[in-house]
Formats: sequence, structure tokens, C-alpha cells
Amino acid sequence: MKCSLNEILPFVDKPGRYIGGEVNAKKKDSKHIRLRVALAFPDVYEVGMSHLGLQILYALLNNQPDVIAERVFAPWPDMERYLRKMGVPLYTLESGTSLSSFDVIGFSLQYELSFTNVLTMLDLGGIPIRSEDRRNGHPIVIAGGPCAFNPMPMSSFVDAFVIGEGEEVILEIAKTVIEAKDRRFSRSAILKALSELEGVYVPSIHKGAQLIKKRVIADLNVYAEPSSPVVPIIRTIHDRAVLEIARGCTRGCRFCQAGMVWRPIRERNLSVLINMAEQVIMATGYNELSLLSLSSGDYSRIEELLTMLVDLFYERRIALALPSLRVETLTRNMVESIKKVRKTSFTLAPEAGSDRLRRIINKGNTEEELMETLERVFDAGWQSVKLYFMIGLPGENSSDIEGIADIAFKATQRIGKKGEITVNISTFVPKPHTPFQWERQLSLNESKEKLNLLKRYLRSKRFKVKWHSPEMSFLEGIFSRGDEKLCDLVEKAYNLGCRFDAWGDQLNFPLWEKAIELAGIKPESYLGPRRIDTDLPWEFIDTGLTKQFLLDELQMAHQGKQTPDCRFSDCTSCGVCASLRVYNTRAKEKEEEEETDEPKRISRKIKNFRIKYTKEGLARFLSHIDVSQALCRAFCRAGIIFQFSEGFHPHPRISFATATSVGMQSSGEYADIRISPPEISLPELLVKINTALPAGLSVVEMVEVPEKSPKTATIVKGFQYSCWLPKGIPAEQWEDMERRVSEFMGAQIFEIIHGYTDKCESKKMRNIRPLVESLLIDREREVVYMRLALTPEGGVRPIDVLIQVLNIPLNLAKMTKIIKEETFLSQFLLTNG
Repeated sequence: MKCSLNEILPFVDKPGRYIGGEVNAKKKDSKHIRLRVALAFPDVYEVGMSHLGLQILYALLNNQPDVIAERVFAPWPDMERYLRKMGVPLYTLESGTSLSSFDVIGFSLQYELSFTNVLTMLDLGGIPIRSEDRRNGHPIVIAGGPCAFNPMPMSSFVDAFVIGEGEEVILEIAKTVIEAKDRRFSRSAILKALSELEGVYVPSIHKGAQLIKKRVIADLNVYAEPSSPVVPIIRTIHDRAVLEIARGCTRGCRFCQAGMVWRPIRERNLSVLINMAEQVIMATGYNELSLLSLSSGDYSRIEELLTMLVDLFYERRIALALPSLRVETLTRNMVESIKKVRKTSFTLAPEAGSDRLRRIINKGNTEEELMETLERVFDAGWQSVKLYFMIGLPGENSSDIEGIADIAFKATQRIGKKGEITVNISTFVPKPHTPFQWERQLSLNESKEKLNLLKRYLRSKRFKVKWHSPEMSFLEGIFSRGDEKLCDLVEKAYNLGCRFDAWGDQLNFPLWEKAIELAGIKPESYLGPRRIDTDLPWEFIDTGLTKQFLLDELQMAHQGKQTPDCRFSDCTSCGVCASLRVYNTRAKEKEEEEETDEPKRISRKIKNFRIKYTKEGLARFLSHIDVSQALCRAFCRAGIIFQFSEGFHPHPRISFATATSVGMQSSGEYADIRISPPEISLPELLVKINTALPAGLSVVEMVEVPEKSPKTATIVKGFQYSCWLPKGIPAEQWEDMERRVSEFMGAQIFEIIHGYTDKCESKKMRNIRPLVESLLIDREREVVYMRLALTPEGGVRPIDVLIQVLNIPLNLAKMTKIIKEETFLSQFLLTNG
């Protein structure tokens, strides 16, 4: 790197995205590595680290002794600007290595509106954007995920696509590339070798001339990874442990690509799931476990599983979440099990505004089932539920739009004043490999008109209304059923500056309109209906579904008829089982040895402890919330059981003396915890805690305190700081600072603007002179020392003193390394001796 991250991170939003050092992140001795893989997620850290697929591939590859897999995420636009300005290539979190130094880069394509981010990452990594411009020595760029089921819009940028599930094929790809490297294959020869693997599509070789059959895992019980997933260092979108209980779905919703392409349904056995759950909680310290599948309530032994997990985790207050539920599958027993620890969120998806339209899309559930489910949820104490609907579905009429509003109002009447309902609305997007792949999508103007109509219908204080941007749905629709011509559109949009197009505050639709014009794209040709006898760009991708099945389902939709779930009725002849020789698999009955009595609640002695911890290195760029979360998880991994608060959302009993700001290093922070410690010595416990903390965080002391000791927050009297200014400040500026220090210390009153450096600048003036007990300058070491008091009315921040007392410019103040050297307490000095 041409510069240090310390010169960039103070100026970007959420610098914790870029520092790495997480618990369970892998680092290996490069001497034994034969293949280096960068797993690239084209979205921000918080989104990518919430994705189970990334964690699975990371674990599988790193389980190979001669392979190292590292992670890289799309930098937010502010970080991109600094990387370009400073000449720093995009790097992986584990080792800070540029993308161009890897053998393979594997992108996860979860959403069409991440395509421009792929180009951003390649360009920032020093890799030619187009495959045809890459030469020997450049990484092989591979992509997988849902968007790979129509690879054509990205076929000019990706060397090879993985179609289907990756557990087996990723290891085959690794073996193939290692062998090719050993034999000194050219780039084209490596791609030729990859093209011979089942489930791998190489655009430069296959040219759409042969069927590419998707890869599928027959038995999920064989794959129990990740057992020790990387624990995010900052809060993520889905901040919890994940337990994949099943894969695939046979409900047959005609709009749902995932339900079609991930067939058949394969459930994990109860014994496997219980073992996986215990491992992942012990390895991460999470306080919530999400039971993941396309429809969690359809897992055949869901009530038994919930009972077993509640019994296993109740004492540790591990909450359970079912993020994907069909209305009719949520039983009263399930609700009771979930609420025993914490009431996690509920999301239900009626999709359509009438039973008639739900029959057309093969959703199957009724309005009355929805009302009964809502009643059960709110009667059990929940305060909010989200309902998801779509507009523009095939067969929709004006009464269906009104029906969405009717359902919302009936729902609020049914639940009374027990809680709040949020109505989420999006525009239907036809997806490849579904019965609706031939249907039209609403135009942009039609989407806006229907949304505006619905928003008028839904005016009420009883519920919230949220909607997906019609512009995003418009672009998603173009790319969803796009062809190779759209590669030019992606590149032109990228060159115009389009980034993070799936983020409402980042989407620049006028730039996309310009790109569409420059690329000569006619949106209506992609959004309009397709003839059933037309060759579709993605037809060479073989998901196992027959074209006749999709056409039959389309005809059934037009007739308003439903198709039953083949798990509970006759085979629907979709073709998947016969083609792939993989079949619907249910979880086994609970084995006899798994039978357990009602767990005994052990009476544990609760004790109060005061801890002292440090925040150093790149960890200083973590927020106070991120630090507190990391500490709580480390305590749990060390075997500590917290005492929890009461109420709707129980929280561990931990209170902090102060909150250290992002970017500040600290040699001594304090917190009080109320816990039941494991029966080991304190030195042993500290070792276990520190082993479970991310790089830069460390608990240095821990002592028991009397029951009625005052909280640390009430006895903090002040702090000692050292502020290491950037190098190269001229002598006259030092002289000016020394003069200002002398004037300040001799003054009785010195007013500054409170919160001057915040994004929303305050105009409130405040006298800080009584709060600055000492202020010294060491020109030789280029350090400013200050001792600042903390009073019941508050204190003053070191950066405010630097800027408004010493007149240091804001950019230099942000680059100053501020270290909290000591925290002064009025009583109870923490000591182990």
C-alpha cells in the first residue's frame, strides 16, 4: 500500500467495515498455500457478513490445508474515493492483500442491482473489467448465486459461473486450479479445465451451445459447515447465528425463483441440527439463533426442533427466530416456544390482496388464515408484524389493489390496540425458470400509479406503509430476463458513476436512464411479455425443471387453479427428481438417545464484577455499540452466563463507565457486569475471554465487587489523554499552539461551540475552561497531553480542544491519534493485587 489505513479510516463512514481482525477469521502460513481465493461480496460488509453462503464457502475452502480463502466487500462510495485518491488497491480483510494477487476471485451474485459493484471491485483491485482483457497472471473471476441462473447480463465480466449449490463444486474448482497451476497451464487452459466440471458455465468456451446442469447437494447432513463462522466486528443486517434447517421448497409459488431453482426439499436431521446449533453458539457467542429455510414452518419436525432448542438454550437466553414463514404454518405451539426467551420479529407474506389472486400465484393460504395467525402472534405478546405484498402480479385487477388495503384495515381491527402492523409493497418482477418467466412486468409509470393509489388507500395511523422503489424494480426487471447485450449497459452505468443501486439513498436513476440511452437498450423489450415459442437467453441453464412443467403451471395460473405440494400429494412431474436423481428428503424421526427430560434449572450464584479493557490498534475505529457487543459475545464464549433484564427484550446486565468515540484508542475502559462465572480461576477466565475477542480488544483486569457498590459510571471523575499529531506540522504552528495553551490556561472562561465536529453542527456555546485540568504540548514528540474532567453536567471531547482551543484544522484533528491513557475514578481502584 502507498499509504496507511490510518490516513483513510478517520475520514470514512463506518471504518469498522474495513479493518478485519474478527473472531474465527482465518490466517495461514503462506509457505504452505497452493491456492489463494478471495471471496468477494458486492455489497457492504454488513450485508455480506449476513450471508450464510459466504460463511459456508469460507469454511469449506479454509478446511483445505493448502488453500486460503479471504474476504472482501464493496467499499462505500466515500471509501472508494479515498482508495482511488491514495492509490490503495482494494484489499482483503484477513491480510490486506490486493485482489490482483489472488488466483481466484469468487463473487456472490445475490441481486441484480449489485452488478455495478462487481465492476467497482474488479477495477479497484487492479483487474481488467472485461474477461477478454485479462491475461496470464490475472485471477480467474468466478460468480455464483441466484443471479447466475441467468448469467448473460454479466457474461462479459465473469470468467466462469457456478450454477447451483456450491459445497461440492467449490472444492472441485480449487483442485482443478491447483493442478493447472502445478502444470503451468495458461489462462485459457485453466478455463477449459473448469468448463469440464459439471455445473460450471464458461462463457468464452460454452457459448450457450450446451446445457449446463445445476449442482445440487443430495444430503445436507453430510455438510455441517460453518461450525465456527466468522463473527462480524460491527453490527450486520442479520446480527445472529444461522442454522440452515432445510434447503429447497416444493410449495410451487409461481412467482418465486428460489422455490423453483433450489428444488427438491432436503431437511437436516434433528440430531445434526442440535449438534450444529450448540457448535455455532459456542463458537460465536450470539444471543439469537435464526432457523433458516425458504419456509421454516414447513420443516417436518419444526415443533420438536423448537422444543429441543429452547431446552438447550433457555438458561443462556438464546432467542430463536423464524425469518421465513408461511401464514398457515405458524402454530400456537411454535409461537409459545419462540416467545419463551425473546420475542423476535415476525414477517408474513400474503403477497396478494385476494384469495383469488393467491390461487393464481399458487400461494395457497387464505385471508382468514392470515387473520388467525396475526391474532395468535399478538395475543402472545408481540408488538409488531410485517406483511409483504406485491403489485403487478399476473391476473391482478383493481379489486386486488383495494384488497391489500382491506386486509391491512381488517388486520388492525382484528388485533385491536395490541400492536402495530407494517405493510411492505413491491412490484412483481418476472424471474427466469419460473412459470411467470413469460409474463409482462409493469412499466415504471404503471408501478408508480398503482403505488400512489395504494398509498392513498392505506392512509392510517394504525399501520406503517413502506414500498420498494419502482425505479429499482424497473432495473431489476430489465436485468432479470436480460441477455448479453446488457453487459454494455452495466459497464456504461458503472463508468457514469452508478454504485450501490440497491440502496435507496445511492440509486442515481437519471444516470441509469442515460446509460440505457447510450447502450441503445429498449426497456420495453425486456419488461414485456415473452412468446412461449421464443428462445430465452437462460434456457441452456438446466435447473432440472422441464419446460412443459413451467408451461403447465402457467396454464393452471390462467385458469386460477392451484397445484398441490408434492411432499403431501402426488408427484407434480416438475422433472427435478428424475433429472438430478435427488429427491425430497424429510428429517428422520428423533432417535431414542435424543429423548431428554425437562431440563433442570441449575441454581447459579450471581456475582458482580468490574472489568478493565483496552481498545487499541485498528479496533479503535469500532463504535461503542460494536465494542460492547464483542465483549458480551466473548463473555458468553468463555462460559459466562449473564443475569438478564426483564421485559419484552431481555438484555445482559452490563453497564459501561463511558462510551469511547470511534477512532479513539484507550488503555483503560471500565464496565460492570452481573454474571454467573464458570468454576475456573479468574486468570484462566481472562485467557478464555481474550481468546474470544477480536484483534485490538483485550480485558486486562477483572475483580469481584460488593453487591451494593456504586456503578462505575457514577464515580468517573476524568481522563488523561495523549494526542499524537500528524507529522510535518510547521514550527510557527507549534508556536501558535503554545501561545494558545498559555492564554487558555490563564483564562477563567473559554467558550466553544458544543459538538462542532459533528455532522449536524451545533451553535450552542459552552464554557469548557473548568473541564480542562491540564493542557501541555511536547513539541519534540509532537504530542498534546490533556487531563479533562467529567462532571454530572458532562465533559469535553479532546477533539474539541484540539480544534477550538489549539486551532488545529479539522482534517488534521481527525488524523490525530488520540489515546485515552487513564480513567480517573473517585473510589474503588481496580486491581488484582
